[in-house]
Order: sequence, then structure tokens, then C-alpha cells
Amino acid sequence: MADRPDGLRARPVAALHLVALLLGLLLVSGCQTKLPDPMNDPLVARFFLEARPGEAGLPVQLPISKLDLTINPKPVFVETDIIDAELIRVKLGWCMMIRFTPAAARDLYRLTAGNQGRRLVLAFNDQPAGARRIDEVMGQGGMLIFVEVDDVNLPPLVERLKRTSADLTKRQTR
Repeated sequence: MADRPDGLRARPVAALHLVALLLGLLLVSGCQTKLPDPMNDPLVARFFLEARPGEAGLPVQLPISKLDLTINPKPVFVETDIIDAELIRVKLGWCMMIRFTPAAARDLYRLTAGNQGRRLVLAFNDQPAGARRIDEVMGQGGMLIFVEVDDVNLPPLVERLKRTSADLTKRQTR
């Protein structure tokens, strides 16, 4: 009979360990969260005008070409000015076609007419990504620009920009 109380005592301890183990497994499995999809992160695109020689500005460097530029700190076009983006193949390779709202398209016309030779610098989430020399008046409401990313990363970038533009358009029309 002396063995009986020890046996009873061992079972509750084992049961308590089993319950603790099950609760631990339940908590650990409940803590596994799905990592956010980077494709759902907004891609904020802004254009900055290159500063004139001798003019104060913000120094930036493009990621692949390492081209150093000085830009005006205030963007000339912001994410709400963009309505669409497409991937376009030209002789030199893949580039992005950015389409602007009608009001921004008029501003693009005026800006490019008066700033020949300067560059428009495209930044994604405040990181410089490409530059386009203003060599003509852009009056079609869109602009082609080479983005300094690998060709394999360009389609997802365009999709994120399209999704961000569509989301912003929806919010503005509410």
C-alpha cells in the first residue's frame, strides 16, 4: 500500500507536465504569423527636379550607376499625381512608363518646356531609383524612365506602383 500513494502522486505530476506541454504547443503554434507580402507594401513614387548649378539642394546617388546628383528637396510630382505605370521595351532595354493625372500632365508640359537639360529624378519610398534628362517637351501625359533595378525586379516594382496608384485614386474619390 505504500506504493499506491507514490503512484497517485506521480500521475498528477505527469498530467500536469502533459497539460503544460500541450499549452506550450498551442501557444507556439498560435504565435506563428504569416510574414507580410512585400508586394502589398505601398510604393510611393516622387519626382524631384535637378538643382541648377550653384543652387543649394539635396545630394543623392543612383543605386547602380552611382551617378551623383543634386536635387531640389521639394518634389515636383508626388504619388497622387501618378495614375498608372507600365513596363515598356525600347531599344535600350526595359523602362517604366509613368502616366500622370491631367493636372500633373499640364505641369509636366510646363516643367519640361522651361527646364531643358536638367534631370527629373525618380525616387521610390524616398530612395533614388532613376533619372531622366529633360531633352524634349513632354506633352503626352506620360514619361519613360529607366529605373536602376535588375530586369527581374522591374515587373514586381511596376505592379506595386500600379497598386499604390489605384489605392490612392480610390481614396481620393471617396
